[in-house]
Amino acid sequence: MLAAGLSGHLMLGVFFGVGLLLGLLNALMVRRSVASITAKDHPLKSSMALNSATRLAIITVIALIVAYVFRPNGLGAMFGLALFQVVLVVSTAVPVWKKLRTGEPGPDASDGRSTGDD
Repeated sequence: MLAAGLSGHLMLGVFFGVGLLLGLLNALMVRRSVASITAKDHPLKSSMALNSATRLAIITVIALIVAYVFRPNGLGAMFGLALFQVVLVVSTAVPVWKKLRTGEPGPDASDGRSTGDD
């Protein structure tokens, strides 16, 4: 927001922050939905997929409405949401990628095989 304010586009920075908050809301809702779905005796992949698609559609529509109503600065919400999702995916993928490269079994590897044995 500071960079946007110094460049004369304070509202763009504010809406960028709104997009980041929407991304955080999405991440918190993911955690809650995963906990509730996996707590069931027989969790279904289809219910997780439907939940994810619905949640992402709602958050995207909210960001698009903000971008349209407050254009051009409202596009900051879309940029903030996109940046949050990229950071979230990278922060999740990098540890998995490192573990795959080293070939170390995860904490739940019960059969004693490493990932390179397959």
